[in-house]
Amino acid sequence: MNALEQFTPLMDAVISHIHDGVILTDYKGKVLFHNPAADELLGFPRFDSVAAIEKSTGFDLRKSLAPSGDSGVQGGRTLINKHRFEQRITRDGKTRFLEVNSSIVPVPGEPSPIHLMVMSDITDRRRLQAVLNENRISGLVTQDPRMIEISVMMEHIAPTCASVLLQGESGTGKSLLARMIHQKSDRRDAPLIEVNCAAIPEALLESELFGHVKGAFTGATQDRKGRMQAADGGTLFLDELSELPLHLQPKLLKALEEQTFQMVGSDENTNVDVRLIVASNQNLRELVDTGKFRADLYYRLAVIPVEIPALRDRPGDIPLLIHYICDQLVSRGYPDNLECEDDAMQLMMDYPWPGNVRELTNAVEHGMILAKKGRVTADCLPFDIRHHHQAATPGNVSIPRSTETDPHKKEILDALAKTSGNRAKAARYLGIDRSTLWRRMHRLNLI
Repeated sequence: MNALEQFTPLMDAVISHIHDGVILTDYKGKVLFHNPAADELLGFPRFDSVAAIEKSTGFDLRKSLAPSGDSGVQGGRTLINKHRFEQRITRDGKTRFLEVNSSIVPVPGEPSPIHLMVMSDITDRRRLQAVLNENRISGLVTQDPRMIEISVMMEHIAPTCASVLLQGESGTGKSLLARMIHQKSDRRDAPLIEVNCAAIPEALLESELFGHVKGAFTGATQDRKGRMQAADGGTLFLDELSELPLHLQPKLLKALEEQTFQMVGSDENTNVDVRLIVASNQNLRELVDTGKFRADLYYRLAVIPVEIPALRDRPGDIPLLIHYICDQLVSRGYPDNLECEDDAMQLMMDYPWPGNVRELTNAVEHGMILAKKGRVTADCLPFDIRHHHQAATPGNVSIPRSTETDPHKKEILDALAKTSGNRAKAARYLGIDRSTLWRRMHRLNLI
């Protein structure tokens, strides 16, 4: 091919320096040109034909040579045939995914066209997409790099029996991650037992966890197994572990380390096989420093500590979550033809979401309920979201709802004074959630 031979030096000067692999062949599959990137991708620099590539690497390029309906001659000119496919290649024990885009290209002065194949390594893209798809299936909808990293970590953690400590603000998805770990573990066919330590009165928590025997206390009319026995062979998930009383922490530590404990009122050991996952919206390490949580239990639980970022730290997930939540609500009977106006979406993007994904879910449902003529406007959103925008806009004066916020101002200030400004402690002192305290302080311009 004289024309091709004249063209080869230019190809060598230009194509040799691009990152994608390039291979040129004749219509029979003989390799006419290949750049260093193609050599690197295939791991086999000495090949002279498509058949030789397949024999040495298992990478089948012959499908790119097959004619399709898009090629041929029409009106005296050769049409360009374009074909795209993906293929997996294993080299040195590592699997990679390559995308091949091939074209049939006419060469002036030559009777037959040549085949141009451009190869790209899409391994990272495929793996990222697999994580995203898996996350959506499991309910963890995210494109945030930190959350994806956590999701990948879960894949490695799940098959082990290691204890996992999930920490993050309320509503960030700790329960969801705990369920993911269980579902991906070898214990998936056994029970996952969930216990919210803050929802059970302290006097009943020991019996709830470890069970009791008949006569152990007033009202114990028969033996009753606890959540630990119910989770035998499976996973026990303890949420809000910071609320576990100090006097119960040694018993939990012993049960975790030795897989044995005594039911309330019994002196006989009960053996179990339980994996423990715990979650806390408070920093347990800080509670250890203040003497409110046992150090030995903390270090036993924190084999795999995971810090889950708040929603305000990953705003790129907000649109994804809104669409996902809408789909879930539509499956429950909400209308599926609603549109969210730009100003409403902007308000949700700007809002800091102290209640995280849980608050976002409620806000989306609120907006869908109040939608007018198939459109979710800014007026359809909850008061907190609209008020935050008004308070943050220069020249706007925030008018708090006196029936809800004014009576709280003094008690909030008193609580903050008694806790040296610690909002988490102030919320506990007032008997409210931290997100509730945050909203009230915003309404009163205390932040």
